[in-house]
Amino acid sequence: MRSLLLLALLAPTLMAQERPNILFLFSDDHALNAISAYGGPLKDLAPTPNLDRIAREGAIFTRSYCGNSICGPSRATILTGKHSHINGFLDNDDARFDGSQTTFPKLLQKTGYQTSLIGKWHLVTQPTGFDHWEILPGQGSYYNPDFISATGKSKVEGYCTDIITDKAISWLEGRDKNKPFLLMCQHKAPHRNWSPAPRHLGLFKDSSFPLPASLFDDYAGRSSTLAEQKMSIAKDMSWGHDMKFKGENLFPDSFTSEGQNHEYQRMNADQQAAWDAAYSPENEAFIADMKVGKIQGQDITRWKYQRYLKDYLRCVRAVDENVGRMLDYLDKSGLAKNTLVIYSSDQGFYLGEHGWYDKRWMFEQSLAMPFLVRWPGVVNPGGRNEALIQNIDYAPTFLEAAGAPVPSTMQGKSLLPVLKGQTPADWRKEIYYFYTGEPTHRVAAHDGIRSESYKLMFFPKTKEWNLFDLAKDPDEMKSLHADPAYAEAFEGMKKRYTEIRASYRMSEATVPVNRFGNPGWWRPRHQEKSTLARKGGHDLVFIGDSITQGWEGHGKAVWEKYYAGRKALNLGFSGDRTEHVLWRLMNGELENVDPKLFVLMIGTNNTGHRMDPPEQTADGIKLILELLQDRKPDAKILLLSIFPRDEKPEGPKRQLNNAINERIKTFADGDKIQWLDVSGSFLAPDGALPASVMPDYLHPQAAGYEMWAKAVESKIAELTGTAEIK
Repeated sequence: MRSLLLLALLAPTLMAQERPNILFLFSDDHALNAISAYGGPLKDLAPTPNLDRIAREGAIFTRSYCGNSICGPSRATILTGKHSHINGFLDNDDARFDGSQTTFPKLLQKTGYQTSLIGKWHLVTQPTGFDHWEILPGQGSYYNPDFISATGKSKVEGYCTDIITDKAISWLEGRDKNKPFLLMCQHKAPHRNWSPAPRHLGLFKDSSFPLPASLFDDYAGRSSTLAEQKMSIAKDMSWGHDMKFKGENLFPDSFTSEGQNHEYQRMNADQQAAWDAAYSPENEAFIADMKVGKIQGQDITRWKYQRYLKDYLRCVRAVDENVGRMLDYLDKSGLAKNTLVIYSSDQGFYLGEHGWYDKRWMFEQSLAMPFLVRWPGVVNPGGRNEALIQNIDYAPTFLEAAGAPVPSTMQGKSLLPVLKGQTPADWRKEIYYFYTGEPTHRVAAHDGIRSESYKLMFFPKTKEWNLFDLAKDPDEMKSLHADPAYAEAFEGMKKRYTEIRASYRMSEATVPVNRFGNPGWWRPRHQEKSTLARKGGHDLVFIGDSITQGWEGHGKAVWEKYYAGRKALNLGFSGDRTEHVLWRLMNGELENVDPKLFVLMIGTNNTGHRMDPPEQTADGIKLILELLQDRKPDAKILLLSIFPRDEKPEGPKRQLNNAINERIKTFADGDKIQWLDVSGSFLAPDGALPASVMPDYLHPQAAGYEMWAKAVESKIAELTGTAEIK
């Protein structure tokens, strides 16, 4: 008995020793060419010794990629192990992270891990799944930044990269030493507007960095959309915000007037003095040279490139130093031997390649993510791995490393065998990329796949394909999609593109989208329903399209009879398809909804509007079911057959809906998801759909709603535990 008690007392300590701690070091917009371990053109001019130390003591991955090259979506992908269209955070414009969904920190918490997030979050909603969190609001500030925590907001004097590390080390010192930990230490740097620490303002002052070969790319031989972008060093860098000039924009033909340098406004007097001492002489010399015509044409772009790159690399220097501080702390505290350390960034970045300074495009410089890993006893030191990995893989990797089960809905693969030097025979041969085309920087929507040898991109706006031979054209300067010599490779890549899109459940029916632009009533209705949802107290929730919304019209009297006394909520929206329902449920309409029963009927507009293939509509419905089960695991779901369309059984829309129903009925498990085919309730004995029930052969009249209510009443009564209404 005494030995059992001792074992129980020691169990947390043993568990902490057996399972690795996880230190996830993360930055924003860090290009591979700005990490010397990757061996790019800047490796000797701007070394990163502390990042290189992780690679030297662990491994470096040379083919690590993001699935969507924007800050927020990449972070959401890492948390969920799912591509953007599945986790719901597709861009930085309209998206908000649905924190009620399953994430790997939540699952680690359940297994006894202590979890902390410190630094940049950028997912709109507050973090969930963390015992402790301190985050930057929005993009955050480099100088004297604000932090938000569960207890409120505070401003901290100093430089952001240093402060985030201070807070991370402080948390490590004060944590529960009997538990393994997950610490996500996430830096703002080197994100735009690249404001260096005071100690680095003179770094690289006398250096001149080599120009990328494609700095003056004319975008010939590739998609016409490339020339439409607004992320050009030559045309789109701002006078104050980017280039650190003060006052009026003196050369509007060469600089935009976008914004001022708000970092300067946040500085104290000493910081401003150091800043002015570093930038003012260079700025004054440049202005003088411009006025007399000494600098003109492409020389202006060259000057801007040097200013940009030096500031960017100065910000990187602070990240590298603070990575070193974290590694030193692990060594001194004795934690290093049982801590999995990963350094990555939300995506890469253009350092003048193709004339650009941002990300978003599927070209290599922003598609590629750094991935450096150290794990003593597991990862052999000095390894260089060429396996195709992606940020969907991080979550399953962390879970397997911790001995936790990996949900089947995660789309990534655990990297554990790869980390151990064993690339499985069935390891992926291609990665998939999808960018929505948000208005920022006017980068066109596109998606594609990258294999070991080729990259295929598709631009839906112009219906253009681009194909690149990465071995012969690593800079991606000419598309070969129309080259007869590459016809076989092109067709093979298009075939794999179609297959991979299907494997990741990518279709119009599965990509969440709102209808804010049209019709005008849609946004107010969504806001109204979200407000009702937040009030809570709903036992019964109907989800669907115009047929469900019709409970508020032709079906109003029937609703009052059957559902008014059951605390019911109607989430029906006329014209909605599966993708709209997905968006609504991820963006507020489930916020405080915890019903006994969901009643789901959706899909007929996928048929009527686009004649979607039945397997795609069915997959959209399946994603809705998975979402409901993930967010509201205690609720039951009554999945209804899609109502019949067309007057006669042979009608094409009737046939399509029947094919969808044949698929979705298999989603029922007889427990949490129950299936009910109500189609026959509306049909005449010969299978015809009477106009008296649905005059347009789609929308029920009052009699049709009475038929619907009667058809589902016994099931609703059973699943909600209420008396059946006769």
